[in-house]
Amino acid sequence: MKSIGVFDSGVGGLTVVKELIRQLPNENIVYFGDTARVPYGIKSRETVIRFSIENILFLLQQDVKLICVACNTASSFALPVIKNYFRAPIIGVISPGVREAVYASKNKRIGVIGTKGTIKSRTYETEIKQLAPEAKVFTASCPLFVPFVEEGCFSGEVVLNVARGYLNPLKDARVDTVILGCTHYPLLKPLIQQVLGKGVVLIDSAEQVACEVKKILVNEDMLNRGKGGRHSFYVSDNPEWFTSLAQSFLGSRLKNVKKMGSV
Repeated sequence: MKSIGVFDSGVGGLTVVKELIRQLPNENIVYFGDTARVPYGIKSRETVIRFSIENILFLLQQDVKLICVACNTASSFALPVIKNYFRAPIIGVISPGVREAVYASKNKRIGVIGTKGTIKSRTYETEIKQLAPEAKVFTASCPLFVPFVEEGCFSGEVVLNVARGYLNPLKDARVDTVILGCTHYPLLKPLIQQVLGKGVVLIDSAEQVACEVKKILVNEDMLNRGKGGRHSFYVSDNPEWFTSLAQSFLGSRLKNVKKMGSV
């Protein structure tokens, strides 16, 4: 049976994989983490587009039926271009989160947090304004959140102080909804909620992306009718590092992560 293909610059996309497994337990999943070229957030638009095309070509070799771009930077820079190159359905992590945020926000004051590349692209702002022209969008780049997550630092005084520095301007702007615009950030959700307050709705794009994938598979009659999907994991470098971090994202240990040569 064909698989769902997922790629990210590193390990963050595993939050999407976890949701796909939860919502679509019978689907086969092939994940590719471009660990040799992480991070994408500081790369140029042209470079991110080229990397994304190469990643998709690799996944298509694995006989995938749908591709999920589980990287906010790649979704921002590359998705509008790469959708025109391939027949397989391709979805990113931005539009599903935007739709949920616009629906959830009562005062239409919406915050977006992400990497410098994602925030600089203004893709979230553009898509929010298309759906809700009256919305006011407030953004914050949070560059230290990714290394905190990858070092397993989910709490503590240092992380809390950094989070306050990033998030207090959004709090002062009276946002009632914040999009977690990076697939690493769901692991910091309790800390982010603590800083912003219980009244702010946090939009986890991973949940919305999995819902979107399920909808497409149902509409296109591509659901796997078998029982119990197989999950394969590939990286472009350092499978040991990837394996050690994967448990934080998936909640279980990975075995047999395969290293690819060139993609």
